[in-house]
Amino acid sequence: MTNRTKLIIIGFITGILNGMFGAGGGTIIVPFMVFLLGIEDHKAHATAISIILPLTILSSIIYIKNGVFNLPITLNVTLGSVIGGLLGAFLLNKVPIKYLRKLFGIIMIIASIRIWIIK
Repeated sequence: MTNRTKLIIIGFITGILNGMFGAGGGTIIVPFMVFLLGIEDHKAHATAISIILPLTILSSIIYIKNGVFNLPITLNVTLGSVIGGLLGAFLLNKVPIKYLRKLFGIIMIIASIRIWIIK
């Protein structure tokens, strides 16, 4: 299987998960790019952010059309996300890969546990 085919399949899976759960960008794309394609971690994280934008815009349009949208929550979370995103982008290349992987893994484990516990 070519890398291009793998990328398209990764994108397809990510698109489905993003559309259904509002997640998938970093949680799916990063591990796939690192472990299936051998892309360096920092580049995988940065690339995932770039991929999330068009994916999120399309999903958001569908959510807004279906009335599943809360503007005040969106605006407040967006403000914090923009500030956090700037800081995160600045820090990404400063964090060594071994710590980046551990931090990402811990966040994934915490998110998984929360999903299992919440009823």
